[in-house]
Amino acid sequence: MIQFENPYYFWYFAVVGVIVLLFVVYRLWQTRAQKRFADPKLFKFLAPQRSAFKLWIKFVFLTLGLSCFIIALANPKMGTKMETVKRQGVDIVFALDVSKSMLAEDIAPNRLEKSKQIISQTLNNLVSDRVGIIGYAGSAFPQIPITTDYGAAKTFLQAMNTDMVSSQGTAVADAIDMASTYYDRDDTTNRVLIIVGDGEDHGSKADDAIERAVESNIRIFTIGVGTSKGGPIPIKQNRGVTYKKDQNGQTVITRADKMTLQNIAEKGNGAFIDKVRTDEIVKSLLENLQKIEKSEFETKQFSDFKTQYQWFIGFGMLFILLDVLILERKTQWLRRLNLFNEKDYDEEI
Repeated sequence: MIQFENPYYFWYFAVVGVIVLLFVVYRLWQTRAQKRFADPKLFKFLAPQRSAFKLWIKFVFLTLGLSCFIIALANPKMGTKMETVKRQGVDIVFALDVSKSMLAEDIAPNRLEKSKQIISQTLNNLVSDRVGIIGYAGSAFPQIPITTDYGAAKTFLQAMNTDMVSSQGTAVADAIDMASTYYDRDDTTNRVLIIVGDGEDHGSKADDAIERAVESNIRIFTIGVGTSKGGPIPIKQNRGVTYKKDQNGQTVITRADKMTLQNIAEKGNGAFIDKVRTDEIVKSLLENLQKIEKSEFETKQFSDFKTQYQWFIGFGMLFILLDVLILERKTQWLRRLNLFNEKDYDEEI
């Protein structure tokens, strides 16, 4: 099995394609210019050692060399062996508030982007834990199930926005109940739910949902995003930015309800994290997660991948060397062997 560490370097093949196109156009122009200069038989007499076919061979070697270097930059890796690995960790589900109030810019750049930064940096510091992501506003929805693929989790995280749920509100209860379905029923891993949001409009059903989660051995941590002073909710349109207004035409000010988040964490046997800087929030969260006993949750077969870029660098240098060593003029002993079909090509001319 082969995988590439930096596949975005394959975009450089577009440059190689442009080079090939320019070379073909140049050869066509050169051929027409030579015909205008002299008759093909006369031109053959004037340049008897010139080999048009070898010029194409040289270009092919150059193109192959550049292609090999591009593949080397992508750093291909090949699985060399299979190993059995026992993993230990915690099942962590992030519940992210994607209601319109998360667009408030009382913290930079806004509450939603701040929340994404917190979750993303937390994922960067995890090692063997499994993670899942849930979004919630007026209702909850699954974003990515429990996985050890942190790269995929961050990709799905960045795609989350306030337009993913049509009904507005902050249904924390629905998010807690949905999180309970994420964990393996027969699994013995410790279970953690991390709610990230501003805590507004949690509804009266949250207490019952928290109780059910605690009975399922789920610990609930909450992270407050936003300020008590609050801020307006921007509505970005083609004509510019306006702010959400109530029925009386007054600008709506959304304020973070940190007391609600603190109560959820206390009832959920977790902790409420209320800090300003992202790195301080992540540090505090990781310290709490480290206190939770890890248990074995998976025995997995995986390939031990080793880099193979050096082969492509070697072949690339070989092709470039051949391009340099092969001369454009005809070689007598090669001409006798007719490796490049030069006699037939000359006859056609």
